Amino acid sequence: MPVDTKFIGREYKPITYVVGQEKIKEYALAIGDLNPLYIDPGFAKKSKYGTVIAPPMFVVVFTRDAMFSLFEDNEIKIDFARLVHGEQEFNFHKIVKANDSIKTTSKIKNIYQKNNNDFIKFETKSYNQDSELVVEGFWTFIVRGK
Repeated sequence: MPVDTKFIGREYKPITYVVGQEKIKEYALAIGDLNPLYIDPGFAKKSKYGTVIAPPMFVVVFTRDAMFSLFEDNEIKIDFARLVHGEQEFNFHKIVKANDSIKTTSKIKNIYQKNNNDFIKFETKSYNQDSELVVEGFWTFIVRGK
């Protein structure tokens, strides 16, 4: 059953995530990036940032929950057995710092069919506590045809 195009434009409830210094460190260690700006509060405090900052791809930590809003939407009826993560792209605007409160909005930008597959284009936008755009995420999900 094709994904209904009537859901194009659907927006989901914003998700808020407070960036913990320890979560940044855990992420940095998990990816093997020992940059002291990510893991050493003393070093980071003396930097131009004044605090620990997050590696760029840390954004997946707080955009993930917003992305899951799509998957938890029972009206859309996505067949998870046929779902494939097609691609993702980020446009970075601001550095993410420890203790930032990030609010992420999400929206279905497009739904279309191609070669018996459904394509869902999904967008997230994340803002810090100063209402500054931190990152935009663009996601493509494919529901394979039967």
